[in-house]
Amino acid sequence: MKLSKLFLGLSLAMGLVATAAAQTTMKISISVAQNSHQGVAIDTFAKEVEKRTGGRYKIQTFYAGSLGGERESIEAVQLGTQELAFSSTGPVPNFVPEAKILDIPFLFRDKAHARAVLDGSIGQDMLGKFDSKGFKALAWAENGFRHMTNSKRAVNSPDDLKGLKMRTMENPVHVAAYKGFGIITTPMAFPEVFTALQQGTVDGQENPLSVIMSAKFDQVQKHLSLTGHVYSPAIFLMNKGAFEKLAAADKQAFLEAAKEGAKANRARVDSDDASGVADLRSKGMNVVENVDKSKFVGALTTVNADFEKQFGKANIDAIRNVK
Repeated sequence: MKLSKLFLGLSLAMGLVATAAAQTTMKISISVAQNSHQGVAIDTFAKEVEKRTGGRYKIQTFYAGSLGGERESIEAVQLGTQELAFSSTGPVPNFVPEAKILDIPFLFRDKAHARAVLDGSIGQDMLGKFDSKGFKALAWAENGFRHMTNSKRAVNSPDDLKGLKMRTMENPVHVAAYKGFGIITTPMAFPEVFTALQQGTVDGQENPLSVIMSAKFDQVQKHLSLTGHVYSPAIFLMNKGAFEKLAAADKQAFLEAAKEGAKANRARVDSDDASGVADLRSKGMNVVENVDKSKFVGALTTVNADFEKQFGKANIDAIRNVK
């Protein structure tokens, strides 16, 4: 009797150990606040992974640059010290140069066009380019159309940008374009931006409304211009080795979870874009809504000629012509 109880106790204990061992925890991070379009993306992803794998995989979520800025997080995923990251494409060309083309200013007509490109053959082919660099790119999501803010003056035309010291992403395409506007560019990781604006180290920055709102830039910036100068994609990245170790059904679960995360993320961007101007105005920002975009495009004639040489006119036109 005692022996059977002992065996029962042992088998129960071993069962508990097996259950505990069966749950694998992975980390995912963003550089902005949880209450944001990116927070919605990773929270949805985490919930979906857990649900679709029957709780065998648990995703720990980290916000507001607590594990480092976007570039550091992508490096950590590449090295395998962190399994997952969700990032704008800002620093991505430093790892996957082919992705640079997506950051060309005024490349996309609107969000519907951008989403059609990313979800279609061009975007899906681009996801495959990450494989050889140590990543599995799970899905495209969205950061949104970027707009300019500063503490000095209203920006109605490109001339108003000349001499402004602006924080830019660590992205060579952005830096080249903003220099074309006469901006003094200051590449900087996102977690440092609020303090740099507060202390006047830089005059301004540029980001989608979702980011401007969640980062509370209205507290340190007076002027917002809806330039919509760059569409900024975002991406779910996973360490290639970690992905390859998954069973086939779990690989599918992670891919589907990323798609759900992207869907929730885009819905939040749409919501923030719809309410953002009124929200930021109510917090005291001076908003220039009707910017003559043709003047901004015109100011980049020389830069765009360089981009055509760099990326190939046919490749740029293929993106522009997606319906």
